Amino acid sequence: MHRFLLTPRWWAINVFVVLAVPFCLVLGTWQLGRFEDRVDSHRAQEERAVESEQARPAELSTLLPPTTETVGRPATVTGSYDAEQQLLVPDRILDGERGFYVLTPLLPRDGGPAVPVVRGWLPGDPDPGAVPPPPAGTVTVTGALQAAESPRAVNARSGLPSGQVAVIGAASLINLLPYEVVNGFVTEREATAPLRAVPPQAASGTGLDLKAFQNLGYTAEWFVFAAFVVFMWFRLYRREIEARRDAELGIAPAVPAASAVPAAREASAPVGSTAGSTTGSTTAATPGG
Repeated sequence: MHRFLLTPRWWAINVFVVLAVPFCLVLGTWQLGRFEDRVDSHRAQEERAVESEQARPAELSTLLPPTTETVGRPATVTGSYDAEQQLLVPDRILDGERGFYVLTPLLPRDGGPAVPVVRGWLPGDPDPGAVPPPPAGTVTVTGALQAAESPRAVNARSGLPSGQVAVIGAASLINLLPYEVVNGFVTEREATAPLRAVPPQAASGTGLDLKAFQNLGYTAEWFVFAAFVVFMWFRLYRREIEARRDAELGIAPAVPAASAVPAAREASAPVGSTAGSTTGSTTAATPGG
């Protein structure tokens, strides 16, 4: 009864199932592991954020370049603001309100690349006249270290007027500033009124964002694929068993529709027409009538 499983057709089916099911399970498990890693990273980032609020600020040079371990850490840097190179960053949301950041480069006292400092946030459209000037002379800035932004993450728009920048990062600032800058920025902890301080943000890729739940969705998809392969194998197996049992019992398979149409036409034809055609053919075969 089950010798059909050794036929070439079923050998191909069995090999496909044996390979497909583990493949789907491995990929599903891998996606689940990715989701769990993001959850663990999110928890670790929250713990670091709590610790950072209580930790003493460290020298900025010791935290560069920004990593998932140092982003959000309190940092301190001493230098002087370059007010002439101040930039405004439009389309920034704070507490559900649209406004803009005030970004001022800080030239470190000990030299090295300039440090972009977000001195604060103001509501409305970018207006240089509403921005208070930065402190003159040597200042010590204390704030949270942030990683360079991604254009996709901030939905940056092009064609901004002079004095504005869409993305805070070395790649975009190098074209606007006459000197080198670090690939990151600092959000000042205490902003000067009317500026409002910008809270630190978590490092990208460490939260429960859309990508994390995409990993969870892919996990379910791969497990469903594995279950579907097994279901289809059992369905083909049952159909094969039923067909062979019917053959053993002498049950003829259903007549295909194409062969049933001529038989139906012949059965529905009038008796006289059949007889007439037979008579006509017989008369035509008899010579002389």
